[in-house]
Amino acid sequence: MVCKPEAPVPSPMTSKSDATILLTGAAGFIGMHVTERLVEAGNRVVGVDNLNTYYDPALKEARLARLTGSPGFSFERLDLADREATARLFETLRPAVVIHLAAQAGVRYSLVNPAAYIDSNLVAFGNVLEGCRQHAVGHLVYASSSSVYGTNTRMPFAVTDAVDHPVSLYAATKKANELMAHTYSHLFALPTTGLRFFTVYGPWGRPDMAPMLFTKAILEGRPIEVFNEGRMLRDFTYIDDIVEGVVRVAARPPKANANFDRSAPDPGCSWAPYRIYNIGNNQPVELDTFITTLEAAIGRKAERILKPMQPGDVPATFADVDHLAHDVGFKPSTPLADGLARFVAWYREFYRV
Repeated sequence: MVCKPEAPVPSPMTSKSDATILLTGAAGFIGMHVTERLVEAGNRVVGVDNLNTYYDPALKEARLARLTGSPGFSFERLDLADREATARLFETLRPAVVIHLAAQAGVRYSLVNPAAYIDSNLVAFGNVLEGCRQHAVGHLVYASSSSVYGTNTRMPFAVTDAVDHPVSLYAATKKANELMAHTYSHLFALPTTGLRFFTVYGPWGRPDMAPMLFTKAILEGRPIEVFNEGRMLRDFTYIDDIVEGVVRVAARPPKANANFDRSAPDPGCSWAPYRIYNIGNNQPVELDTFITTLEAAIGRKAERILKPMQPGDVPATFADVDHLAHDVGFKPSTPLADGLARFVAWYREFYRV
């Protein structure tokens, strides 16, 4: 069952407005790009980030520098796991919309520093939910992840699938976010939408992700480590497509579905104002093909060291985006070759190589 879409709702996302949009993780990869899009449209955006040291803060500072000085943008350095500070933030801003992209990312890192995921992905998310409840926020959009699908083998992954068997703590925290959000949608009629992102790449990307790791190594003449001997499938999704999806979804707060069938519940929607969407390219490619395409964009061949799959990793991701296309009239479509060419051009310019 596809949850019946609602008519478009006027929103600060679609036209200039004095209403405040609170965007967390503004110095992050996706956060910077979404913020740019919103302020270019004339919106007032308050960005929040704690600028942690999970990866080089200099890249986060450089992203922030792109935003600083933009009309309508302001920044607060804040750890959302700080309950009192987060409560004060909401009391001061009283945002109309919250786009919550701040999180501790990374599957493998969750094996070595689980406490960071508890603090950033659970405690902080609970504080954001409370801020939204206390100040009647019109829509909370938050980042989930394709990792919630675990080792599901039915492809493509659909929001109607059960996601009850995570294989990393990172995935478990994202599943927990979806459950926490539904509880607030049910108890307090808070409109919430979770977005399961699929392997996002593009300019200003994270240094711990394959595009950056591989590009750096290839340009430096070092070998690259290829897990599962390159036989993993990933639904690589270009950043511009992610941004388009976030902005369109944020402009459509979900409403309660009066026709929800509780005897055959659809995990992607609810009797409460709650939705889940996949945002992926709907065109998975083998990691080996990804590397070959990246080599072409760089103009150099990679020396590959083949390794087994890492703990917490999954063999394949593949997004079913029918619900997203049905409800907001958009599906990602950037070809991998085009996206990687843009990424490599940015990398060479930014790092001067």
